Amino acid sequence: MKKFFALLLSLLLLTGALGAGFAWWAQQPILEQGAPIEFTIKPGSSLPAAMQQIQSAGVPVQAAMLGLLARLSDKGGRIKAGTYELKPGTTPAGLLNQLVRGEFAQESLVIIEGWTFRQMREAIAAHPALKHDTRELSDAALLQKLEIDYKLAEGLFFPDTYLFAKGASDMQIYRQAHAALMRRLGEQWDKRAKDLPYKSPYQALIMASIVEKETGQRSERAEIAGVFVNRLRLGMLLQTDPTVIYGMGEKYQGKIYKRDLETDTPYNTYTRAGLPPSPIALPGAESLAAALAPAKTESLYFVARGDGSSKFSSTLDEHNRAVNKYQRNQP
Repeated sequence: MKKFFALLLSLLLLTGALGAGFAWWAQQPILEQGAPIEFTIKPGSSLPAAMQQIQSAGVPVQAAMLGLLARLSDKGGRIKAGTYELKPGTTPAGLLNQLVRGEFAQESLVIIEGWTFRQMREAIAAHPALKHDTRELSDAALLQKLEIDYKLAEGLFFPDTYLFAKGASDMQIYRQAHAALMRRLGEQWDKRAKDLPYKSPYQALIMASIVEKETGQRSERAEIAGVFVNRLRLGMLLQTDPTVIYGMGEKYQGKIYKRDLETDTPYNTYTRAGLPPSPIALPGAESLAAALAPAKTESLYFVARGDGSSKFSSTLDEHNRAVNKYQRNQP
């Protein structure tokens, strides 16, 4: 009997030691240092298959041990398929938490303020980490697939940095960017200044896109919006070069000439009154804010000084003098 209890005690001690050792192992870093290791768990994988895929990708962990930990912690059936990164310092327990929460490897895509929708599409189509479900779609077909009730896509997507899991559909970027634009536009519209000459949020979006293309100076955006709002109120032509350039399309080769200003297109604000029929670019947050809260100004004109800033004028004579000084180098 004494031998039996001694054997039982030895087994209990051994089990305890093994359990303590296993618990200690689960909290030790798998990778001490170096670059993150990327791995993918395929959809429909069993727990043993998932563990083997992790080990085969170069993650220095025993598949059997990690699988046992998953079973003991009741996480074996909750692991999500996808692409992950093992970063230095991650423990086996931490890795399992990543797999259960679906903390996929993050990629990013930057959409620049002032880009056209065409430039946005090119950037999305060129990103190697996206699944390209929309590459062959026309703009109209893309809008239909996104269930966006506008005829033209220009300006309907917010420029920002978007994070996504590697292998995500490019539809995700379009959906996020459109939702962000509509949310921000709605917020600015709700708190807009009184008596603005816009019939709808879409017209405000058109103005924001013009402001975006007219200046890179944050401090001048509200003032420039104020100039264009004043012109709209007075029935003056907007006469803004960026709309003419947009209307030229591929004919624009870096310079704009007098004949271009005189050639009528739907976007030529030298020949047509009011706002153009659509935005001309993707406006950022500051341009949206400027369009809906323009500066209260008497200015009706502005001209580039050549240093990135503008000279604002309230009369045509004053403006002509500024043009002579800053554009024609005349005293």
